[in-house]
Amino acid sequence: MESNPTGVTVENVVTEIREARHRLLHEIQQVIIGQEAVVDQVLAALFAQGHSLLIGAPGLGKTLLVRTLANALDLASRRIQFTPDLMPADITGTEIIEEDVQTGRRSFRFNQGPIFTNVLLADEINRTPPKTQAALLEAMQERCVTAAGETRPLPNPFLVLATQNPIELEGTYPLPEAQLDRFMFAINIDYPSATEEVRILLETTGSNNPQVAPVMNAATIVHFQNMVRQLPVSQHVATYAATLIRASRPEAPEAPPYIRQLVRWGAGPRGGQCLLMAAKAYALLEGRHTISCADIRRFALPVLRHRIFRSFVAVSDNTTTDSIIDKLLNDIPEPKY
Repeated sequence: MESNPTGVTVENVVTEIREARHRLLHEIQQVIIGQEAVVDQVLAALFAQGHSLLIGAPGLGKTLLVRTLANALDLASRRIQFTPDLMPADITGTEIIEEDVQTGRRSFRFNQGPIFTNVLLADEINRTPPKTQAALLEAMQERCVTAAGETRPLPNPFLVLATQNPIELEGTYPLPEAQLDRFMFAINIDYPSATEEVRILLETTGSNNPQVAPVMNAATIVHFQNMVRQLPVSQHVATYAATLIRASRPEAPEAPPYIRQLVRWGAGPRGGQCLLMAAKAYALLEGRHTISCADIRRFALPVLRHRIFRSFVAVSDNTTTDSIIDKLLNDIPEPKY
């Protein structure tokens, strides 16, 4: 990014984004106690124009986080409760017959579904069959919906935050690989610490009802997203990201021996794109306009944990995907300058 004729410099933009992030975190933390890493990852995905899959047990505040974020960003938000009988048209919308009361003439009118919003909460996304899950594929990648023979653009910005309960497997439908790959991050939400849990109990069982004030609007978010796109990445950092991605594929020459044994399918090029975009967004949110390999490592787990599929050997040995990624991060060195 370079200074432009209006006098806006890189430093001005970086300072503006850093201050906006601080105000945003202040508002979110009035409602969400703890979960700092989760909030950072969701914000990085938002400004990198990516979607997030939130994985955690019931009662950890996944839905509350999405609602609070939408309020702080002053964005329109909708919630879809995914159920086994949900149909694709329930998400995208459908044509209905409308009659003109004056002429009696009938015509078709497209009735928009809940996907036409800025922030879409797809609650318990794995409780609906793959046919309905697939209704999100085009929207998440192309940011448009094709229905009734016409392609309609979605509002900008558009963010999907899906939740998934990892405990209950009965009556659920695992997300297909193509669907998982549309998510920039798979974010694990863990239990709060002992101190945080006491605060949650005290602050949520009284009469106090904190209100979240809007920090920015849709136009500001789109502006910041464009700034993230313009942030340059060095060949050194891009090579490290590509090496990490290629090392996750068992058939690649860069793959260590244990990857060939423990991994059935590795991450594709979209994983590398997500790594770079997440690193760029986080750097700007932190007030930096340079990206390091440390930024790549920071987001390796949420970017790769749903893009690496374990072999039968890994599953039978209870080797987790996260442990495989951690070993890759330890074993793959940064490229030399």
